[in-house]
Amino acid sequence: MFKNNRCIYVYAISVFMGMIAGVSCNSDSSYNHTTWMLYGGGPDQSKFFDGKEITKQNVSRMQVEWTYLTEDNIPYMFQPIVVDTVMYVYGKNFSLVALSIVSGKEIWIHSNLQGVSRRGINYWESKDGNDKRLVFTLNNSLQVIDAVTGKSIRSFGDSGYVDLRVGLDRDPTTIRRMQAMMPGVIYDDLVILGSAPGEGYFSPPGHIRAYNIISGKLEWTFHTIPHPGEFGYETWPKDAYKYAGGVNVWSEMTVDKKNGVVFLPLGSPTFDFYGADRIGTNLFGNSLVALDARTGKRIWHYQTVHHDLWDYDLSAAPQLLTINRNGKNIDAVAVATKSGYVFVFDRKTGESLYPVEEKPFPASNMPGEQAWPTQPISSLPSFTVHEVTKETLNPYFPDSLRNAWLKRLDSAKSGLYIPPSDKYETIMMPGALAGANYGNTASDPDNGIMYILTQEYASNYRLSKVEPPKITLSESDLKKVKGYYFSNCSACHGDNLQGSTGPSLVNIGQRIFYDEFKSIVQNGRGRMPGITHVGEETLSSLFRYMGGIPRSFNMSGRRGGPVKKATGPIVDSGGAKIKPDANRGTPMTDYPEGIARPENRYTTDYGTEWMGLGSPPWSSILAFDLNNGTIKWKRPIGEDSAFVKGDKTKGAPGGVLRKGMIVTSTGVVFATAKGGKVYAFDADNGNILWETTLSNEVQGQPCMYTNNGRQYLVINACGNFTADSYNHSAKPGALPKGYIVFAIPAVIK
Repeated sequence: MFKNNRCIYVYAISVFMGMIAGVSCNSDSSYNHTTWMLYGGGPDQSKFFDGKEITKQNVSRMQVEWTYLTEDNIPYMFQPIVVDTVMYVYGKNFSLVALSIVSGKEIWIHSNLQGVSRRGINYWESKDGNDKRLVFTLNNSLQVIDAVTGKSIRSFGDSGYVDLRVGLDRDPTTIRRMQAMMPGVIYDDLVILGSAPGEGYFSPPGHIRAYNIISGKLEWTFHTIPHPGEFGYETWPKDAYKYAGGVNVWSEMTVDKKNGVVFLPLGSPTFDFYGADRIGTNLFGNSLVALDARTGKRIWHYQTVHHDLWDYDLSAAPQLLTINRNGKNIDAVAVATKSGYVFVFDRKTGESLYPVEEKPFPASNMPGEQAWPTQPISSLPSFTVHEVTKETLNPYFPDSLRNAWLKRLDSAKSGLYIPPSDKYETIMMPGALAGANYGNTASDPDNGIMYILTQEYASNYRLSKVEPPKITLSESDLKKVKGYYFSNCSACHGDNLQGSTGPSLVNIGQRIFYDEFKSIVQNGRGRMPGITHVGEETLSSLFRYMGGIPRSFNMSGRRGGPVKKATGPIVDSGGAKIKPDANRGTPMTDYPEGIARPENRYTTDYGTEWMGLGSPPWSSILAFDLNNGTIKWKRPIGEDSAFVKGDKTKGAPGGVLRKGMIVTSTGVVFATAKGGKVYAFDADNGNILWETTLSNEVQGQPCMYTNNGRQYLVINACGNFTADSYNHSAKPGALPKGYIVFAIPAVIK
């Protein structure tokens, strides 16, 4: 018998070391799609799994094998990874947990890691297998944890972390947000990272950086907004790199290990919807860029949107496929866009494998704006619609709402690449959250088939001048609330409430009740974490700052329950201790001295409150055969029940936004969708082979693994159902939030 906890811990770790012995994840080992040790399954982000047990014939027998419950009410978006017989998940009050894949039992817990990259982590090990690390970002830092012991590795970087705000052409103390949702990609001993610097005016640039996983040393930087003398500098105004921001990878990058290339799906320049201070095509905004993964040197690029004014950033993972064109096998890379087009290129040369035409589009009528006169349109069939008309308006709207929208459509403009204006409403279809988003692409890489999850969501924009908010606060209270706002809110909502990565808050107090505002701030909502330590006086001042009058009203809606502390074998807590800023600066709010500037700045919110504006289906899965350039099949997906019943007039119908897929070698395509839905489709024809509805909303990317000949599907069911979906958690026998593991029932011999 063990006499103390330390002996138990030593024994557990020795068993754990045996569990992950012999596994190799460095670039010298061949990746054969039989493991799920990295975000997206492997470096190619194909979400493809080579497993033999689950087939079209038996997938309908899938049942829950075991569950791991997070034991709190936090909607984790985390994708598990599996290393041999160990699974790593996120739960239990923001803890990283190592589980046995056989039993779901906890091996170790590293607690108090609130701020880990929301979508997941990566695994790396040395060539000799003696050094095994979990690589992740935590708030604005890069950190590593020993995969065996669960403890932070303090020899990495500066006492265990790297400050990601350093090295971005700006004073790091003025940068509020840099961490992306994704953990980056692994190549050799490098972790290659994107970022989420914000989408407001004067956001930092989204340069791509590679760090040594052992030391934390910065190995290379690719300037996504070019510096003087660099390729693409002339596509911006002079010295734009000093104030322009964005052009970042906030989502999924793809590594071609065979050729040593990393493919970057780059985002939009800031500000998203008005670009008078960035006249030009703005390389490398909205571009697919191929870099030498060892050096960060550009090999080739292709820009899918010139001078973006619609937030059409590339966010879905580029897919690496071998396609057969005119009897010749070609190694290709394909990217699906928010605008509903697929672009396909020769992986090595960047040559387009299907014709692309530069087509003319309307000019802007905004002061100083110069919308680019043409945009590249792929000859492959679009997988979204491109306009909202009176005929295609949501048929489930009640008469009063339908009549209101018919009137709005009389004066609005709708269509692809119509520049936003302050003179009329622009209804973009697809909108900023439409088309293919992150997690929404997968592939059968050897057969040239790309799978896409897509949504028919509109966005409506109307520009207005950036004005100081109207407030009713004393001078001293205004100073205090501005200080609090800049410290806690401006990174996501902009320096002047205009919105950046989060929505505009201009006069939000006139659109929601004070009780709802308090609940959102304290408990969080969606991507926004809760701020628990905020007093009533500060909340009241914030609400006034945002145009409201603090009066209490009863309100219904989601409220987070009490958060339980992590229990179990806790081996470490909090990650590496980050040093506080000696001098916390003020975020950049104006152009540098001597820089030409527009007379006014304009802004708009993201206009996503009417995503179900057009006709259903609002969400679909499709198979794109890139050998011949045709859509093989397309099927509706997700739960639109409340809208179809006509009992809602506002919200987010449909729903595969930021869900995921797994493609198997036996011809089964698994997909998750809104409403706790999990599907298995026949890869050949799109027929549903199996489906289930979970007790909680599905989140993140699913994963798959095998053990002793059995094949397992892991689904993150940690989310909260939104108001426009059925609440399946209220049904008898519903499971609490957690990770659900499915398998074919074992045959008892």
